[in-house]
Amino acid sequence: MNQLRYLLAATALAGACAHAAPANPLSVHVLNLQDGLPSPGVEVVLEKQEQGNWTVLSKGVTDAQGRIPALYPDGRAWSAGTYKVTFKTGAWFAAHKADSFFPEIPVIFKADGKLPHYHIPLLLSPYGFSTYRGN
Repeated sequence: MNQLRYLLAATALAGACAHAAPANPLSVHVLNLQDGLPSPGVEVVLEKQEQGNWTVLSKGVTDAQGRIPALYPDGRAWSAGTYKVTFKTGAWFAAHKADSFFPEIPVIFKADGKLPHYHIPLLLSPYGFSTYRGN
C-alpha cells in the first residue's frame, strides 16, 4: 500500500513539474512557412518602452529548432509594460540566398503581468508573416 501511495505521489509531482511555468518569462519561435521547417540563426532583439523610448533589454539568436527559450534577461524582474521583439529577417534570408520584402519584423505587444510567461511565435515567408500570442 505504501508503494502505491509513493507511486501516486510521484506521478502527481511529475505532472505538476511538467506543467510548471518556465523560469524565463519570454520565449520566441520562428518557423519558415516556405518549407515548413524551423528557422535557426535568426537574430532577435528585445526592447521595452520606457518614457516613450525603446530600451534594449537583450539579444539572441534562434537555435536549431528556431527557438529562443529564454529571451528576457536573467536577473531582471519581469514587469508589465509595452515590449518589442524585432526579428532580423533580412539578414536571415540573405544568408539563405533568398529575397525578402521584410528586412526586419517588429512585434510590439503589451504585457499586463497577469501571465507568468509570454511566447511570441513568428510564421515567416519571404513576402509575408503571421504572429500571435502563444503559450
